Amino acid sequence: MGILGFPLALLFVLLLGNTSDAFYLPGSYMHTYGKGEVISIKVNSLTSIETEMPFNYYSLPYCPPPDGIKKSAENLGELLMGDQIDNSPYRFRMYVNESLFLCTTPSLNEHDVKLLKQRTHDLYQVNMILDNLPAMRYTEQNGIKVQWTGYPVGYTPSGSSEDYIINHLKFKVLVHKYEGSEVQVIGTGEEGMGVITQNDQKQMAGYEIVGLEVIPCSVKRDPEVFSKLNMYDKIDPVSCPLEPEKSQVIREQEKVSFTYEVEFVDSDIRWPSRWDAYLKMDGARVHWFSIMNSLMVIFFLAGIVFVIFLRTVRRDLTRYEELDKEAQAQMNEELSGWKLVVGDVFREPTCSKLLCVMIGDGVQITGMAVVTIVFAALGFMSPASRGMLLTGMIILYLFLGIFAGYFGVRLWRTIKGGSEGWPSLCWSIACFFPGIVFAILTILNFILWGSNSTGAIPISLFFILLSLWFCISVPLTLLGGFLGTRAEHIQFPVRTNQIPREIPARKYPSWLLVLGAGTLPFGTLFIELFFILSSIWLGRFYYVFGFLLVVLLLLVIVCAEVSVVLTYMHLCVEDWRWWWKAFFASGSVALYVFLYSINYLVFDLRSLSGPVSAILYLGYSSIMAFAIMLSTGTIGFLMSFFFVHYLFSSVKID
Repeated sequence: MGILGFPLALLFVLLLGNTSDAFYLPGSYMHTYGKGEVISIKVNSLTSIETEMPFNYYSLPYCPPPDGIKKSAENLGELLMGDQIDNSPYRFRMYVNESLFLCTTPSLNEHDVKLLKQRTHDLYQVNMILDNLPAMRYTEQNGIKVQWTGYPVGYTPSGSSEDYIINHLKFKVLVHKYEGSEVQVIGTGEEGMGVITQNDQKQMAGYEIVGLEVIPCSVKRDPEVFSKLNMYDKIDPVSCPLEPEKSQVIREQEKVSFTYEVEFVDSDIRWPSRWDAYLKMDGARVHWFSIMNSLMVIFFLAGIVFVIFLRTVRRDLTRYEELDKEAQAQMNEELSGWKLVVGDVFREPTCSKLLCVMIGDGVQITGMAVVTIVFAALGFMSPASRGMLLTGMIILYLFLGIFAGYFGVRLWRTIKGGSEGWPSLCWSIACFFPGIVFAILTILNFILWGSNSTGAIPISLFFILLSLWFCISVPLTLLGGFLGTRAEHIQFPVRTNQIPREIPARKYPSWLLVLGAGTLPFGTLFIELFFILSSIWLGRFYYVFGFLLVVLLLLVIVCAEVSVVLTYMHLCVEDWRWWWKAFFASGSVALYVFLYSINYLVFDLRSLSGPVSAILYLGYSSIMAFAIMLSTGTIGFLMSFFFVHYLFSSVKID
């Protein structure tokens, strides 16, 4: 077991024995605050489900912090998602309820009014973060309590032509008194992993922040009175007015005074459970019964098809092997089927280099998806660690280039019979998928730059991504290709005839069958796809990665079955051009994913406004569909290849 093996195993067993008390949602260490300790709120980018273009918080005339605006350190994923986390003037004192003044803005000019009205009409939300928890608010719609993250920039009352700005916030901070216990607390996140001992826990006695709720209000203030106040001067608490004349209208020459109240409320929620309120938001719950029912039906149907298929192949092989040579020759003359394409089944496909490139990239994407979802299911990529999911995916993709090069070059050697030209193939593998993604992102980036959105990728980040690609992915792909040239050569079990066999005419084109084959894999995916799209475009949390892992495994099985069955069907009608058809039999699920994305845009994102937002949505959806095509197509092709190789290895050939 090694020197460290037994202690590590013992530590794992001890920790596992206390899983009910010891583990909490990863993301950061528990932080306790003493009474009166100053706590600061951070602000993230303004977001909207109508435009999907984030903007900087301070692009609107909000109060700046007294010590200036300071950006928080952000990881790669946060930058790519358009997050821009800054400090804010909002600050609390632990367990001290108070009502404070922030600032009074100069008279609003035409630009300020136009921008505020536009952000209000586009339903932009202000996102705040306290102790790594986003602020949430509650509203009632048709008698149902709905939970949201953030609060609106402003609002327009029904039947009114005026817009009103949110300038008074009522915060309710949920705290849990922590006095230390004998429970060990494990934290995994950006700071790594650590064990908090009992002595440390006693020193950490204080208050844990377990929730942050905000009630937004619009309150008309007297600018002459409030302009004489200093930041953080105490004011009288107010109730949110319902009358428009008592609310702060957005109009030129108006001076807006920003104020806030904070109330600390004791809560029974403990630190390990503080994210439960966010992960169980209304509208984001997975309908377990519906999904399980769908998956069980699809898996059952696919299993029946696969079992019937295995019995058919076994019967053909047994019947073929029981005949003597003379009977086999007579059988070949009288019968048609997959046995007649024995001299053409391994003939080099058209665009063989492109096939190898797509298989290599598909292996890389599939590996990235599997490892990412496994780690996420184990809790290493939680919502508390913003951007870690995307960062982890990019890093995994870079390092899995070695597998892309290996599989691509090995398939190239199998088809060509030699390894000539493998460096060129590796360069193509390293550039194909990333090149297409970079091209699409560049076009979308110009659109975001033109809108001054924080979602635009900075030029510096472009160079960082290019450097990571050139310094990590490309060398590893070349290394994988080199290893592929040294791997054992895969020999075809039969010889290929010099003259291609004529393919019999068919009543219907084969591509119809290929396109139709993608419906079965799509059936395993589409329900889960709805929740994933809702998480991406509607700002909802998605944290059922354990079930997503089950869906992924089921998708792999169905893709393999569909591709093998379709390949066998083509061989039975003497169509030996199975290579690309095996790839697109399962890869065609991407077409249905893209069509479903369009359906989601039309019927579920009806609030999405403007051609720019639609272009952004379709651009990102096309990247997702293309990656799914490469991944599922690779799964189907590799399974079909091994099936065809095994099938013809089982037949006696003179």
